[in-house]
Amino acid sequence: MKFLATLAAAAISVSAASAETPKVFAGLLTPDVPVRAQIGMVVPPKEMDKYIAKVEASARKNREWFKEFSAKSKPGIPLPFDERLGLSKQEYDEYLVLWAKREFKSSQDVMIVLRETPSGEFSFTATGDAAILSTLRLDPKTGDFRSPNGTLKRIEDLKAEPTSLLGEWAGAEWKFEEETGIGKIKENFAIGKFADNKFGIIVYRAQEISSSGSRTLDKSLVIRFALGPAGILKPRPAVRPKGTAKPDSKR
Repeated sequence: MKFLATLAAAAISVSAASAETPKVFAGLLTPDVPVRAQIGMVVPPKEMDKYIAKVEASARKNREWFKEFSAKSKPGIPLPFDERLGLSKQEYDEYLVLWAKREFKSSQDVMIVLRETPSGEFSFTATGDAAILSTLRLDPKTGDFRSPNGTLKRIEDLKAEPTSLLGEWAGAEWKFEEETGIGKIKENFAIGKFADNKFGIIVYRAQEISSSGSRTLDKSLVIRFALGPAGILKPRPAVRPKGTAKPDSKR
């Protein structure tokens, strides 16, 4: 915790960035201001397990149909109703009710700071597993990120539906993809905010698949952080040793 407090104090004491902050960070992150964040995942209620088991059993019986049916549906949201899913209409409706009760479960508290580099790019300083974000650099001139893998190009903005896994949110996304003789590398970064305007979100994924089809790297992060003053990490006040007199503010 001393490390977090020291880093937070140092960040706040730094003067504001000289360049204009890119619009993609507006209302989300302010240069040199550390924010509290949580790495986690969205978890549906345990009561959904029995319905999921039925769908999985049905999918095993009719693999080709399920593969085609799933491919036609939007990713990240419940499949539309079909009797071949193995659920009755009543069970399907109960499934949707439970799906609406899914919650974000935090697995790690971290800190994130947006910084301007001497070259005028923007990067992240982060703790814990979020430290992988420090490999990214945003060039405000091109609007693209670069990483050790290559350049992440800005793609179509995201607008997730309320029924999507993470809930209703919108933001910007960047993507890098390269295929060589030894495999395929994919890297995605997205940042935005939820429809309630209370939380911001960062989604990062790096994936490497060998020519044989095996995954040699699969790193995924979903990071949520409170917007506004509620998310700012303030340095802890210094603790005076016992017996030390309180400084006289009049001096």
